[in-house]
Amino acid sequence: MSHQAPNRCIDSGIINCPPSRVSARKEGMPRHPSALAGTLAMTLSAAMLGQVHAEEVTMDTLVVEDSGMAADSNPYAEPDAPYKAKRLSDQRRARDIADTPQTTTVLTKDQIAESGRTELKDLLSAQPGITLGTGEGGNSFGDRYIIRGYEARSDIYTDGLRDPGLITRETFALEQVEITKGPSSTFAGRGSTGGAVNSVTKKASTEDDFTTLEGGLGTDRYQRYTLDTNAAVNDQLGVRFNALFTDSDIPDRAPAGEQRYGGLLSAVFDATDALRLSADYYYFRSDDRTDAGTYLVDGRPDEKVQYVGQNHLDFQETGADIFTFKAEAELTDDLRLENKTRVGATSNDYIISAYSARRAALRSFSGWQENDYLGNQTNLILDRQLGGMRHTLVVGMEYAREQVSTGTYTLNTISVGALDPYSPDLNAWQGSVTRNPKRNSLKLTTLSAYLMDTVTLSQDWELFAGVRYDTFDYELWVARTTNRDGSISPEAVKKYDDGFVNGHVGIVYSPWENGNLYASWSTSSNINGGEADAGTSCGYGGLCSDSAGNFAADPEQSTNLEIGTKWNLMNEKLLATAAIFQITKDDVIESGVDSYQTGGNFNTGKNRVEGIELGLTGNITEQLSAQIGMAWMDSETLASFNPDNVGKPKANFAEKSANVQLRYQLTPQFAFGGVATYSSEIFGGQPDAAARTSIELPDYTVFDLFASYRFSDQLSVRGNVKNVADETYYTAVYRGGSIVYIGDTRAADVTLTYRF
Repeated sequence: MSHQAPNRCIDSGIINCPPSRVSARKEGMPRHPSALAGTLAMTLSAAMLGQVHAEEVTMDTLVVEDSGMAADSNPYAEPDAPYKAKRLSDQRRARDIADTPQTTTVLTKDQIAESGRTELKDLLSAQPGITLGTGEGGNSFGDRYIIRGYEARSDIYTDGLRDPGLITRETFALEQVEITKGPSSTFAGRGSTGGAVNSVTKKASTEDDFTTLEGGLGTDRYQRYTLDTNAAVNDQLGVRFNALFTDSDIPDRAPAGEQRYGGLLSAVFDATDALRLSADYYYFRSDDRTDAGTYLVDGRPDEKVQYVGQNHLDFQETGADIFTFKAEAELTDDLRLENKTRVGATSNDYIISAYSARRAALRSFSGWQENDYLGNQTNLILDRQLGGMRHTLVVGMEYAREQVSTGTYTLNTISVGALDPYSPDLNAWQGSVTRNPKRNSLKLTTLSAYLMDTVTLSQDWELFAGVRYDTFDYELWVARTTNRDGSISPEAVKKYDDGFVNGHVGIVYSPWENGNLYASWSTSSNINGGEADAGTSCGYGGLCSDSAGNFAADPEQSTNLEIGTKWNLMNEKLLATAAIFQITKDDVIESGVDSYQTGGNFNTGKNRVEGIELGLTGNITEQLSAQIGMAWMDSETLASFNPDNVGKPKANFAEKSANVQLRYQLTPQFAFGGVATYSSEIFGGQPDAAARTSIELPDYTVFDLFASYRFSDQLSVRGNVKNVADETYYTAVYRGGSIVYIGDTRAADVTLTYRF
C-alpha cells in the first residue's frame, strides 16, 4: 500500500489504531444478526443475482485503473474488494465506515472507472437520494446538486476543504468520492442540510515509480486521454502528475459538446520521521456548448426538440486554479497535528440558449462568475486512554474567506432565418457578445471552532459527540439596477454578521461479531444569502430582504434523526447497511411571489423529509462485486407564509431512486458487468419551496454495460455502452418548465490502458 499520509495511523504504528469494532472477533459472543440486516442482504442478493453456482475462480481485483503496484492502490479501500471503501479520508472521522453512525456512500476509483461516468454530476445524479437542479435566471448554470431534497451546490469539498463555485468537476484525478447524508455542520460548517460531497484526490507516493496511460475512443466523436505518473525521487520525496484531455459531442445533441483539459501536480516530502509535508496544484479548463435540453408542453417534456443553441454564440467555459498545502506532525505516540491551507480561484462564463414554444422565441441565459477562496483548517487529534476508556479527541479551528463576483453578457444578435420549434435552424442567428461589468460582489468570512470525541465506552458501546461554533461576516455589494417596473435601485452595500452552534451525537451498539445498531442526531444551519452565485435572487438562495428592507434573518435550522444498522459480511468484503431517517428544516427563509426579486419572508417556512435507505457494497462472492443503493423518501411542507403551500411535497425531489452496479470476474483476465439507475417522478419548483405539481418529469430506468480484458500486467482494455436501451429520460427541470435537461442517449466507447 502506498505511503499516504492518511495511512500513517494504520500502517506506521505511531498511533495505536485498533481494528474496526464491527469486524473485530469477539470470542464467546453469539452470532445472531438482526432480521433487518439479514433480510437486506438475502433479498438484494437473491433479487439481483438469483443463485450463483460458479467454479472456484480467484477474483482478479486489478481492474482497469489499478496497476497492481503498491503506490497505485487506493489507500482507503478494503483489500481485494474493488467496490468497497474501508474508511473515509477525513482524519476527523475516527472509525471505519462500518462503525460510523451515519449514512455514507463511497464511490471507489474502480467503480467510477467501470461505470463509464467521467463527471462528478453524472456520478452523483445516479446515486439514490440525489437529483440535479438546473441553471436558471436567478442562479448560475453549472453543476448543481440536491441531496435528499435540499440544495447542496455549495456543499462540495475536496480533500476536506470547501471547494466553492459552480464549475465542471471531473474524475480523472480522484481516488474516491465520499457522500455523507443528513445534516453535518459539525464537520462541514454552514449548509450540508441534506448532506455533503467530498472528492479525494490522488496523492504522490515515496513507495514506487509507475506510469499509467489511457486512451479512449467512442461514438459521438468521443476521445479521452489521461496520464497518471508517480516518481519516488528518494525515500523522502515523491512527485505525481495526473493529466486529462477529453473532447466529445453530447450524444445525439450535436453540435452541443464538451472539451476539457487539466492536470493535478502533487508532491510529498517526509522531512523527518514525524513530519510530513505535501502540496498539490490543480489546473482545469472546460470549453463546452451546453445543451439546455427541451421544454414542457402541457406539463410534459417535448421529445421532438433538437439542440437549439445559437450558432457560434453559445458557450460555457469554466476554470480552476487551486493550490493546497498540508503539514502533518506526530507530536507523540498518541498526539497528531495536521494543518492544511488552500488558495484557489474558479470561474464560470456562459451563454446558454433554449427555445420556448410558449413564447415562440429563443431564450438566452448568460452569466459570468469569478471566485477567490482562502481556507485554513487545523486539527489536533489525541488518541489515548482516559478514565479507563479510549478517546479519539479532535480539537480544530477553520478559517475561510470567499470572494465572489458575478455579472452577465449582452447578446447583440441578428435573426437571418425563422426558427421552427421542431426543426430549429442552427444558423439562424448571427451577432456578437459583450461582457458586462459585475452586478454583485460578495465577501464572506467565516471563523469556526469545533470539538469532537469518539469514546469506546465498553466492548459493545461506542459514542461520538461533536459541537461546532461558526461566526461569519457577510458583505454584498449590489450595482445600480433597473427593475422590471422601470424603477431604479441604487448601488448598495448590504452587511451583517452572526454566529451559530451545531451539534452531532451518535451511539453505536455492537454486541455481535460482524454487525451493529446505531442512532444519530445532527444539526445544520443555512445563512441568508449563503448561495454565493445568486446575489439578491431570494428564491435561489441569494440574499433576501423583508418588506422593511432588513436582511439580517436568523439562520435556517435543520435537524436529522437517524436509526440504522451496518453489517460487515463475507470476511469483511461486503458491507450491508439500512437506515431510517427524518430531516426537519425550520425557520426557512421563503421568497415572495417572484423568486428573482429580493423580497422574502423571514423564518416563516418549515418542511420535512423522511425515508429509508438501503445499501450493499463489496464482494457478494469471490467473483461478484456490487454496489447497490436504494432510497424511499417522502417530503412535506409543514408551514409557509402561503397557506396553499402547506401539505405539498418538495420540488426537485424523487421519492424513489436506486442505483445497482454489478461486476462479475468470469476468468482472471475477463470481467463484465452493468449499471441500472432508476428515478421516480420529479416535480418542478425551487428547493425549499412547495412543488409545482403541474411541472412534472416522468420516471425512468437506464441500463449501462461494461466489460474489461487484461492481456497482461501492463495492457488492458475496457468497453462501455451507456443507455443500452436508448431510453429517453430527463434529469432536471426549470421552475417554469421552459428548461428540461435531457439525459444522454445511447453511446459506446473503448478504453485502452497501458502501465509501466
